[in-house]
Amino acid sequence: MDGSSLRNVTLDDKYQLGQGRVFISGIQALVRLPIMQRERDRANGLNTAGFISGYRGSPIGGYDNALWAAKTYLENQDILFKPGLNEDLAATAIWGTQQLDFVPGRKVDGVFSIWYGKGPGVDRSGDVLKHINYNGTHPNGGVLVVFGDDHPGKSSSIGHQSDPALAANSIPVLFPATIQEYLDFGLHGIALSRFASVVVGFKCVNETVTATATVAVDPDRVSINLPQDMSVPEGGIHIRPEYDPLGQDERMVRYKLPRVLAYARNNRIDRVAFGLPRPTRLGIVTSGKAYLDCIAALHQLGIDDPKARAMGIGLYKIGMVWPLEPDGLKAFASDCDELLFVEEKRPLVEDQAKGILYGEERRSRIVGKFNVDGAPLLPSDRPLEAAMVADAIADRLESVGALEAEVEGHHAEVRNRINRNLPALDQGIARSPYFCSGCPHNTSTKVPVGSFALGGIGCHGMAVLMDRNTRSISQMGGEGVTWIGLAPFTETKHVYQNLGDGTYNHSGSLAIRAAVQSGASLTYKILYNDAVAMTGGQPVEGNMSVGQIAQQVMSEGVARVAIVSDQPDKFRGAPDVPSEVTVHDRSELDSIQKGMRDVEGTTVIIYEQTCAAEKRRRRKRNEFPNPLKRAFINPLVCEGCGDCSVKANCVSIHPLETELGRKRVIDQSSCNKDYSCVEGFCPSFVTVHGGELKQGGITEIPAELLDDLPDPLLPVITKDWSVLIAGVGGTGVVTIGAVLGMAAHLEGKGSAVFDMTGVSQKNGAVYSHLKIIADPAATSSAEVGLGEADLLLGCDLVASVAPVSVRTIEPGKTRVVVNDTLTPTPQFQTAPNMKLDGGLLLRGLVNHTGKEHINAVSATKIALALTGDTIGTNTFMIGYALQLGALPLSVAAIERAIELNGVAVSFNIHAFQLGRLAVANPKGIADLLPRDSEPLAQGIDNRIQQRVAFLVAYQDVKYAAQYQNLVDLARKAEQKLDGNRDAFTNAVARYAFKLMAYKDEYEVARLFTSGEFNQRLDKTFDGNYRLHFHLAPPLFARKDPETGLPRKSEFGSWMFTIFKILARLKGLRGTRFDPFGWTTERRTERWLRDQYFTDIERMCEELDSDNHASAVELAEVPEQIRGFGHIKLEAIEAADQGRAVIFEKIRAITRQDRAA
Repeated sequence: MDGSSLRNVTLDDKYQLGQGRVFISGIQALVRLPIMQRERDRANGLNTAGFISGYRGSPIGGYDNALWAAKTYLENQDILFKPGLNEDLAATAIWGTQQLDFVPGRKVDGVFSIWYGKGPGVDRSGDVLKHINYNGTHPNGGVLVVFGDDHPGKSSSIGHQSDPALAANSIPVLFPATIQEYLDFGLHGIALSRFASVVVGFKCVNETVTATATVAVDPDRVSINLPQDMSVPEGGIHIRPEYDPLGQDERMVRYKLPRVLAYARNNRIDRVAFGLPRPTRLGIVTSGKAYLDCIAALHQLGIDDPKARAMGIGLYKIGMVWPLEPDGLKAFASDCDELLFVEEKRPLVEDQAKGILYGEERRSRIVGKFNVDGAPLLPSDRPLEAAMVADAIADRLESVGALEAEVEGHHAEVRNRINRNLPALDQGIARSPYFCSGCPHNTSTKVPVGSFALGGIGCHGMAVLMDRNTRSISQMGGEGVTWIGLAPFTETKHVYQNLGDGTYNHSGSLAIRAAVQSGASLTYKILYNDAVAMTGGQPVEGNMSVGQIAQQVMSEGVARVAIVSDQPDKFRGAPDVPSEVTVHDRSELDSIQKGMRDVEGTTVIIYEQTCAAEKRRRRKRNEFPNPLKRAFINPLVCEGCGDCSVKANCVSIHPLETELGRKRVIDQSSCNKDYSCVEGFCPSFVTVHGGELKQGGITEIPAELLDDLPDPLLPVITKDWSVLIAGVGGTGVVTIGAVLGMAAHLEGKGSAVFDMTGVSQKNGAVYSHLKIIADPAATSSAEVGLGEADLLLGCDLVASVAPVSVRTIEPGKTRVVVNDTLTPTPQFQTAPNMKLDGGLLLRGLVNHTGKEHINAVSATKIALALTGDTIGTNTFMIGYALQLGALPLSVAAIERAIELNGVAVSFNIHAFQLGRLAVANPKGIADLLPRDSEPLAQGIDNRIQQRVAFLVAYQDVKYAAQYQNLVDLARKAEQKLDGNRDAFTNAVARYAFKLMAYKDEYEVARLFTSGEFNQRLDKTFDGNYRLHFHLAPPLFARKDPETGLPRKSEFGSWMFTIFKILARLKGLRGTRFDPFGWTTERRTERWLRDQYFTDIERMCEELDSDNHASAVELAEVPEQIRGFGHIKLEAIEAADQGRAVIFEKIRAITRQDRAA
């Protein structure tokens, strides 16, 4: 398809297009809804306004951002958006909009209002929502309660189902199943609210509100049919100013709820959606997201609409889950043998139906959560999916004698998928959500040794999942109050409580007041990050400054307040900071916390540092300082000890595999310039000042390569094409789904996209489910279920082998296109020696999928080399998959969708073209790639020669000869054994060198001035930059008063001169004139080297087949020895213990040999 045949689409269509189809997300549909309502009111002669308020929270965490982005459209329709300080106060403001006639001078005929919040927000707002509901609404107003339910608890402290809570307050609940119904049911909800004078619940779940689809927006699509001849009490049913609690209850029961049911009946909110209107054998009753599961399940069983009618099957779709409209249900069930209720979570509809149908003359058997014999059928405690529902439908068809042979065959296939033992391909490696690079919480959530903290709501809550001695969480706003109840009954005297600045403003300030009044001893750490990062970087309501928070908590009576910041100078002497408040650099956090621990009563630390993700966003918009300063590691000096990860806990610190072992490298693409890593006790860190990162890659693909690029052979689809995109949070995985969905829309196809992100998924595994649908009007779930994937697009290898990905693969059918570059998981920061074997993961995927169904490519490596940024990986993967013929979309449509997305358009089209070229012309791509400048040594002889040459430069020829002689001795001893063995020789070659080339002051100086380090810098940076070194020179380093350990200091570029002098003085090494040689560390290093020689010489004399394996272990003991100063000395102590254990093993083997 060429560009001329694509639809004419703009991003403004979702809010401006008056008819036809638009590509829109669930969140965006909730933005368009009030615009549509205002236009309908105007067409009906009403001069109304709209009001929206609430509090963000997943799965509707992005609603406020979308409303702000659409500000112009909303204001043009007199729709006001005012986010609430918290949910219940927002609901109270909503209540006020319905009181328009209570005061003089109204400007409009009525105000329709939308409240939004997630499940816990519904819980805390129950009181006010009930009051609004019983008070009633304005006849030209109306209230829609949009609540986000996180059924599986993916991004919540607990799984949620709010409809029973709303039902308990007599609030009707609509449950849309599709994004189309977000618009249709939304209009019905406001009309129902006006007609019946009730608040109307509007249930949103992950699978719809975060999904994107093509929907119809024709203005006459929804027709409102108000019931006639309804009885009305004296004074009407709408909101009244007088206090009348009993009258309100009477109006609710006798007038309002009957109107609700009449409206639902008149407007067919519940309807027969599939099969027979009055099924004779099996009637399926379902609602919301479960409706899509049922449709998919029936298709899996080979049952289409005509076949369902022939088999006596019908499906009744419930749109209003409470109160359940009885007449439609009774008609549907009147001739049916059995009703199967399919609902996620608790059986709200099923329980109501039992009461409605109990007195009927012909009663159908009812099953759902349980079978007729009481056995569990469909779960209440986990999400439903199509295969699970198909199994239940087949079971009930068999029960009523309607299971045909063809359907039974399809059911057997479904059962095989359900019962298949999926292989564990992930090898225990998981990509879990983690703090962003440079996140303040990397530092702020640390606690002193011997203490523990309590978690809270927010990104910092992930500390509970880490080895941070942080325990449990409370509800939002309850932080620290659990300690009030626990403290009197434990000998523990003090705890720390993490509290985000968003939560503090929401409700947490009351918790501090309660703690002060209780006399409890705890320290609140108010983590002031200047944004609500967990849900999209929104500003904190109220926008209180650090100083204002300090004033407020002081006025509450806390015992002590301290401000800790990465920029403390901006608070010293600030007019809004109380004089009693002390201000400290973040390096002092540990000592400040220890001091607070000894203070009786409630204390507060305000830890101020801007959210790293928000810094990155603002820097892209030139709204935040972007210092020309970057941290850089000299890998020649780095020992790979991991202390930088201990200090920074930063995911931008990656492993670097070299000939001399695993080192560390900073991923400059993701680095957010926090600089905590330079505090690692290691001289390899420098900061580069004044330089810019070089723009790597190629700016333009040679024309001859593009000219020869053939069009891909695209698959032809008749129904839908299921794609699961697996990647890393924060790298644009969600954008890929949106781009491909838009491309389908441009071609006139339908699409459904569902993004499974979960809690703060930066650095965690993220999945985008995509269905490309031949018929844009067809109903389809976006979720790719068990064995349903036509394509697994694996942008990240670890995410691709996780169970959530593997379960979508149908061996022999699913095409897997995967990036075989293994990006380290966040767990590497706490497990520096973890095995990172991408080949092992890939082999497992090949074995499961089938070799002929998988294509692997080093996408990250190619994207970084040829675009200059790893962020190009995902778009590269789109091009690669398309050229393989794994996507039913045209090149023109995808490129146009990239243009419409409007972000780094030329960069992303460049990466997309590279992906296509990697399939069509792999040699052409290979020729564009730079040569590997640091290949690993091939073979043991090359390895030895490299190390001999290194030791000559390190000291001299004589010193290198000692190494060569020891390796020769090991080789000679090993060659005497049976078999072609070289493991012992290899180990001696590696680790004798390691102990001989210990990095003293002379060697560090040589490695900085040899020229190789400057070459690395010049490959990375442009401009007139200068270096600062971060060192703790022995004999001169200051001691940390808290730990007694040396502290690093920053030195300017003049250190190069010192290093050049030191490097020339290497001849002093180990002599009595060596000023550094008398330190404990240097004496220990020489002793270790000599001990190793003695151990190896001894083993060469005793080496035999029995003790060979233990001898290799002994030779590899120095692998554990890494680092500098106290870090190295601790490692040496651990290695020495390991050495003793190995020698005991060798002695035991010798005793056994003698006994034999």
